[in-house]
Amino acid sequence: MKSAWFLSLLAAGLLSACSNDKQPTETTNEIKSAPQEHVLAGAWIMEAAGGVMLDPQTSGLTHVDGMLYTISDGSAKEYQRRRLHKIDPASATLAPRPDDMGMASRVRRSCFSQYLADEPDLEALVADPEQPNVFYTVTEDATRTGALSDRCQQRYEATGSTDYPTLLVRIEKHDSGNATMTHVRPLQFPLEYGVGDFPNDGIEGMALGQNRTLYLALERDNAGNPRVFSVTLDDSFWDSTDFAEVTDPGLQVPAFDSGRHPINGLEYYQPAGAASGFLLAAARNDNELWVIDTAAEKPTRKIALQFTAPGGDPENCAAQEVMDNASIEGLAVIGDTLWLVNDPWKVNYMKNLQCEANRSRYEGMAPLLFSMPLDASWFN
Repeated sequence: MKSAWFLSLLAAGLLSACSNDKQPTETTNEIKSAPQEHVLAGAWIMEAAGGVMLDPQTSGLTHVDGMLYTISDGSAKEYQRRRLHKIDPASATLAPRPDDMGMASRVRRSCFSQYLADEPDLEALVADPEQPNVFYTVTEDATRTGALSDRCQQRYEATGSTDYPTLLVRIEKHDSGNATMTHVRPLQFPLEYGVGDFPNDGIEGMALGQNRTLYLALERDNAGNPRVFSVTLDDSFWDSTDFAEVTDPGLQVPAFDSGRHPINGLEYYQPAGAASGFLLAAARNDNELWVIDTAAEKPTRKIALQFTAPGGDPENCAAQEVMDNASIEGLAVIGDTLWLVNDPWKVNYMKNLQCEANRSRYEGMAPLLFSMPLDASWFN
């Protein structure tokens, strides 16, 4: 991407408009709201061979060595699924598309091999900073796959949530860019957490924090509220194929008395010199970034966001057009910059169309990459 675009994107991230705080009627946690709305200018993610990235349903974002990685969910085009998509953030351009993921023998022998080989709904991505080329993803909707065998059903029926277990998957990337699913383990939600049976409203965000705590963001529970759970990825975690039981770390996640307010992306950030870190959560429906203290001491802060897309026709359209629906589903921090990727919401994406030059991009469900500088005041 040309340097002019990058400078304009950075400048747009510093713009502010009138306050647009979206407060619920009631919350069970104290909320701090930013006084101004941040406007983020997007760039179309481009294929290495040219043209926009078509219908990848980008779900999750992470980074390794200054490069961004994302993954596709089960509703993406077939050739986008089961791959790690590498993006150069400076140009919003993809590396050449790798082959679809292979499976290690222990995954092929597992109860979940059919699902993972067919149309797995992979819904988050996080790189392991302590293990080069290792990533973790999680599954959500498995209603499109066949039922488990009787033996597997009996073993994994006590999910505490959906009939088909939520799966945590370990991935190793090879130098070629291809990747292999090396391990899989189902998650179990204690019944007292009241997660409920919502196959397409499950885990959609993950972040790896201190002491190898993997945070898992749930879209909604039985009460309709977003939740954050956690598991610890200790040295023996992948030795077992039994359920991994999640815990509730007791964070100050916003709770609402009405409406849908899911968390659809998650990132961990620890300010320099701080004893603990924060979760940055993408509240997709609210167009907000939530800053959640992992020490559960500071109230959650809400940052109002607005997103724009390139007009596509400099003679007849605005340079950047305000989007009706961006649907952010991935966050990643590199240095002091927060990168965001959207997952085009198929029933809403055409609402963004203003300039006819962009029709094919919106019809093709092409995603956008955004960025904004981190603000030290968010963490005070």
